[in-house]
Amino acid sequence: MGLFGKSNERNPKEMVNEWSHKIRKEGYQLDRQIRAIQREEEKVRRSLKEAAKKNDKDTCLILAKEILRARKSVNKIHTTKAHLNSINLQMKNQLATLRVAGSLAKSTEVMQAMQSLVRIPEVANTMREMSKEMMKAGIIEEMIDESMDVLEDSEEMEDEAQKEVDKVLWEVTEGKLGEAPEPPVSEAAAEPAAPPTEESEEDIQEMQSRLAALRS
Repeated sequence: MGLFGKSNERNPKEMVNEWSHKIRKEGYQLDRQIRAIQREEEKVRRSLKEAAKKNDKDTCLILAKEILRARKSVNKIHTTKAHLNSINLQMKNQLATLRVAGSLAKSTEVMQAMQSLVRIPEVANTMREMSKEMMKAGIIEEMIDESMDVLEDSEEMEDEAQKEVDKVLWEVTEGKLGEAPEPPVSEAAAEPAAPPTEESEEDIQEMQSRLAALRS
């Protein structure tokens, strides 16, 4: 405790700058995660094309689902980044408010964004810590519900619509497998089917493990 008993009080400007720094850091980490997932997706795409050439439809189906998982993960990360950017913008507004009014202001936008971010595993710990500090600073009110009411990726893929898988197959195999997103022009490209060749299950499992590790 300081001489006047106020050494534990933090400067509001320093707090806002620290929050902005943490938010930017989380954003950089999410960018790296997106790039890593996309690199793995590209490897899976190449494997899917090879399996399609061999007419190995079972392997193609597995790999198409992996691509869907990867894309869904990237979309979720982009949504998370949008919430982070929203908070970062509000932090700039807080600094402006601080200069004019001399104190931090309550923000509904920050409250809503934090409510969403504490449910995202990739940033949950940092956001929970920040939300406690923001509550003490009076920017947001107490979080009412931080429970995670979301399905695991594996459960989501169990219910994945077959047409989404077909779209991926159509896209990656350039129409050899799957169905077009829109009703395709009727062109029967009847090629003699090559005998199915067994794809290495270990290779597929390895790619699935890498993608799962990146999403976790």
